[in-house]
Amino acid sequence: MEYNSNNEMYTNKANKGKVTYNKNILLSIINLATKEISGVSSLCDNFGSGLKKFFSNNYTNGVKIEYGKNGVSIDVYIIVYDGYSVPDIAYKVQENIKNGISSMLDVNIDAINVHVQGVDYSQKVD
Repeated sequence: MEYNSNNEMYTNKANKGKVTYNKNILLSIINLATKEISGVSSLCDNFGSGLKKFFSNNYTNGVKIEYGKNGVSIDVYIIVYDGYSVPDIAYKVQENIKNGISSMLDVNIDAINVHVQGVDYSQKVD
């Protein structure tokens, strides 16, 4: 797998051609997989992430993607609802992202890091 300067991924398939994935496809899969998990309030979008967006083209709406030689490292920044188990939610987010990416794209994943940035008290769990 090779990456160009625009952080698009290229995969060669048995010398039959080249398949190109734009970074926005990967971001869409990650956003959807994260928001599907019960207990996730939102992806974190605060002042710090605004600076990251300005200085890095690999950070968008609570998701940071780093491209390495062996695969992709993903950092997801979330806010969880009050009353949910943080370790359980983080594990479910990791698994859902991994399953979503592997079912749709041929991308090697080095790491999926989930960073819980806060708790949303607007919704109570019964």
